[in-house]
Amino acid sequence: MAKKLYILSIGAGGTKYMTTEALEALADCQIVVGYRNYVKELKELIGEKPTLMSGMVKEKDRAYEAVELAKGGQTTCIVTNGDANVFGTATLISEIMEEQELWDELEVISVAGVTALLATASRVGAPIGQDFAVISLSNKVTDPLVIDKKVKAVLHADFVLGIYNPKSKKKFLPYLNFLEALKEGEERVIIIASQVGREKEKITITTSSDLIAQELEHPEVGMATLIIVGNFQTKVTSNGLVFTPRA
Repeated sequence: MAKKLYILSIGAGGTKYMTTEALEALADCQIVVGYRNYVKELKELIGEKPTLMSGMVKEKDRAYEAVELAKGGQTTCIVTNGDANVFGTATLISEIMEEQELWDELEVISVAGVTALLATASRVGAPIGQDFAVISLSNKVTDPLVIDKKVKAVLHADFVLGIYNPKSKKKFLPYLNFLEALKEGEERVIIIASQVGREKEKITITTSSDLIAQELEHPEVGMATLIIVGNFQTKVTSNGLVFTPRA
């Protein structure tokens, strides 16, 4: 029997956006590895299975731990929020598999999840009915100038834009550059979302002018926030939802 490693995307919002495939993978695995808060949310589903939990900024450590456990013969799940392929764990696992030449030894199964972008869109109407792009403003591993170039290109091409990891207390230059880029052209509808699918869910529909005016002081924008920027056709409906007409 092949040794298995599941990259388990649990979607946005605890267990609310988990797929059937994710539930089956969790039932099949023997041990769960993940960020402490996410694993705790799965407590009832995990049951008595052993878990290895750690805190923030330990993503690489968790990825190596999961690979080692799977190499040792335990069917392992490494848990990731949202979708593992959207700024998630799938890349880290793939890099380790390639580095250690494990593709013939381990079966890696990446389980898709409902991302914060898709979950938020479902909450507010139909804001991504046209072409859209997704960009992370985290400059932890990406040059701010590269991020700035991507943001400007997407806005210039009039895509609907999903922004992940907008800013933190120490890393905010890409966000300031994003606000500068927003100043060009017409007003845009803005959706700011946090904790989607959880009890503390908060979603605000506002404008690009509001975002620009508050700069770094906007109380609802942080590293865990998702921002959706409408294109020039995106509008607020008569009942307060958002939709982007199909081209």
